[in-house]
Amino acid sequence: MEHAHLLPRDTAVQLIDAEGRVVDDPHFPLPDTDTLLAAYRGLVEGRRINDQASALVRQGRLAVYPSSHGQEACQIGAALALDAGDWLFPTYRDSVAVIAGGVAPAEAMVLLKGDWHSGYDVRAHHVAPQATPLATQLLHAVGFAYAAKKRGEQTAVLALCGDGATSEGDFHEALNFAAVFRVPVVFLVQNNEFAISVPLSRQTAAPSLAHKAIGYGMPGQRVDGNDVAAVLAVLGDAIAHARSGGGPTLIEAHTYRMQAHTNADDDTRYRERAEVQAWVERDPLTRLRAHLTSAGALTADREAEYAAEAEKTAAAMREALNVDAEIDPEDLFRFVTETRSPQREEQWQMLRDEIARNHAAAGGAR
Repeated sequence: MEHAHLLPRDTAVQLIDAEGRVVDDPHFPLPDTDTLLAAYRGLVEGRRINDQASALVRQGRLAVYPSSHGQEACQIGAALALDAGDWLFPTYRDSVAVIAGGVAPAEAMVLLKGDWHSGYDVRAHHVAPQATPLATQLLHAVGFAYAAKKRGEQTAVLALCGDGATSEGDFHEALNFAAVFRVPVVFLVQNNEFAISVPLSRQTAAPSLAHKAIGYGMPGQRVDGNDVAAVLAVLGDAIAHARSGGGPTLIEAHTYRMQAHTNADDDTRYRERAEVQAWVERDPLTRLRAHLTSAGALTADREAEYAAEAEKTAAAMREALNVDAEIDPEDLFRFVTETRSPQREEQWQMLRDEIARNHAAAGGAR
């Protein structure tokens, strides 16, 4: 078959199985021990971030939190696979990847707290703002990567999305443009089986989401999304392919959303507890822990060190989010455009006068 190289494998790439045993692969080598230890440290911190953020929602310090509990291998793999000059385009569920990419936890939570659209300097971290609308960030990623290509930069872009995003028109437009113009972008679909309450079977009739790639003329690949070693290997290969001028790749990571869509969702209405429980045995943390422990690389002292570091991150997040934000009403106008128009200045003056009158009235009432 002429285009057989574009088709994904029949089974997902796996380098470490659920029991922590190495699975030999003819194309993808197992990452070295130091890389796997760094990945495990990231998984431990990512799990602690997810748990802490969920607690902060219950305390009223976060408005909402879409947990990636159980999907941390995709999150950490995405962050570690990129070089310093590369860019990450995340979704609303990718806070762990954003933090692993160098953004301070408190800054990564600003969107979910409701203060700003993005609480961090995207240029400093090479991490685009987290996107709440499905698939819109894919077009932004493609445009950014296309511009980098036109400038002759050795930049690769990793665009994250979920299985639900593959049903959006923006997904089609992004992949089609990327393939036609051989844009240096990798699309990582975290297939966690549900788009809120809609199961994958109602999203597509394709053999897999990775099979969609051949329709655009780009290679597709499937990877065990709970095996961080495989995620790193597959992403690394695709990113190198993109950076060398080979064009885009579509990767489907098979994982599972262990918790509700957000704290506002009741997932018991659309899936059985037994189904969720079955994925506990495929947990990315316990899998890599078993492998590293059996290899003699993960000692009790190192495990304790990673846990302590993760706890410091959680404590810093709690401390930062437990401080009430100082609200400046003029910010509503300050950052709309680089130069404030006369009409917008008039609107600000009206609001400022109204605030002053209210303050004066409140003082008089006392």
